[in-house]
Amino acid sequence: MPVRSLRSPVLRWPTARETVEALRRWAARLARERPEVVRVGYFGSYARGDWGVGSDLDVLIVVEEAEEPFERRRARYLPDPLALPVPVDLWVYTEAEWARLKAKASFPRTVEREIVWVCEAEAGDGG
Repeated sequence: MPVRSLRSPVLRWPTARETVEALRRWAARLARERPEVVRVGYFGSYARGDWGVGSDLDVLIVVEEAEEPFERRRARYLPDPLALPVPVDLWVYTEAEWARLKAKASFPRTVEREIVWVCEAEAGDGG
């Protein structure tokens, strides 16, 4: 979402740096609050460096397990509207789902080539 500069009435789109820093803070908080989170990353235009005004942030969350079906799971992990400065397109997969998809579909392979992981649970910490 555009932000207003403190020194100007002009609205501007947040920079990639501002957006990624906000994602890192949100992902770290999410991982602390939800131990099932294994890793959080972003891909798409922000990862490739070709983002522009109006670009959304494509975010992937991998969790150990989930009770909700894939189609409903996203709602549980959506960030607070003020947590990130741009709109978010969010995917939440279990580790098993993500592994199966990578083996047979092109979308996960494309994501794996460009994803930037901003938060990864440490081995043995329960997440």
